[in-house]
Amino acid sequence: MRPRLRKLLLAGVTGLLAVTASAYGLTRADAATYPNPGVVTGSTFAHDPTIVKKPAGGYLLAYTAPGIGLKTSTDRTRFTDAGKAFPNGTPWADTYTNGDTNLWAPDISYQGGKYLMYYSASTFGSSRSAIFLATSSTGAAGSWTNQGRVIESTTSSGYNAIDPNLTVTPSGEWWLSFGSFWSGIKIVKLNPSTGKRADSTIRGIAERFVNSKSVEAPHIYYRNGYYYLFVAFDLCCKGASSTYRTMVGRSKTITGPYKDRAGTLMTAGGGTEILASHDAVYGPGHPAVFSDGTQDVLVYHYYTASGDARLGINLLSWSSSGWPTVY
Repeated sequence: MRPRLRKLLLAGVTGLLAVTASAYGLTRADAATYPNPGVVTGSTFAHDPTIVKKPAGGYLLAYTAPGIGLKTSTDRTRFTDAGKAFPNGTPWADTYTNGDTNLWAPDISYQGGKYLMYYSASTFGSSRSAIFLATSSTGAAGSWTNQGRVIESTTSSGYNAIDPNLTVTPSGEWWLSFGSFWSGIKIVKLNPSTGKRADSTIRGIAERFVNSKSVEAPHIYYRNGYYYLFVAFDLCCKGASSTYRTMVGRSKTITGPYKDRAGTLMTAGGGTEILASHDAVYGPGHPAVFSDGTQDVLVYHYYTASGDARLGINLLSWSSSGWPTVY
């Protein structure tokens, strides 16, 4: 092929890619490159992490582990092991875990002068699951009191009661999103005085129909008039073979409809990818977002080439049209 013809063909392909990216509101950086995790030192293992900023300063992190693992940090960079939320076991969850002490995907927040933690009990691949609530005045290991079951699912429910996330709206309403595979992500209204369900309504806010219907780990974050629904697509928990990736959509109301950047409903499989496997980062997912001063912080886990789970922390920037980019 003559050099001039090759140059013209390459220019045409590049232009087509640029037009396609532009049509979907993407830049080349959005489409092709992702940042590595920010610097995290000390105790760096984490799976399904959640972080809350403590009122007196510093940070408290909870993650999937026997009795739910805890870590603390003074600077959001160096983390130190801080024991277990439930060092003496959780017999109330044994029905759902078949006696395993691992409790999954905690969601930690600080509300009304105390720490709240929603967490799930299940076994891998089963929808016989439950979400529980615990509270603590300090957040320290062994100080957590179980407040009972919030919602459960059975093998015939058609949804899976794991991966909880509490969102408090600007008007003070409490909502719990949750879900994994099956018929996707659900949301229920809570009573702020009890942290338990306010009614019997279960609403669907996201669902997939490919890759084993793999959508899970919802986290809803409110910003500038929009509720942003962050989720994980594809498969977790396979070490460096994990295909987890972090997706987002948004809605003007917390119960939806949520749409991605291209306008596709998340109940129709939509979701805009903001982070996926790259370089030596495998399966970044189970997202959580919190506000830290002027920064919006994305927390997640990923796997190394050797298959170890690690804590990932990055920041989010926002486009003029209000869509997040990880940096």
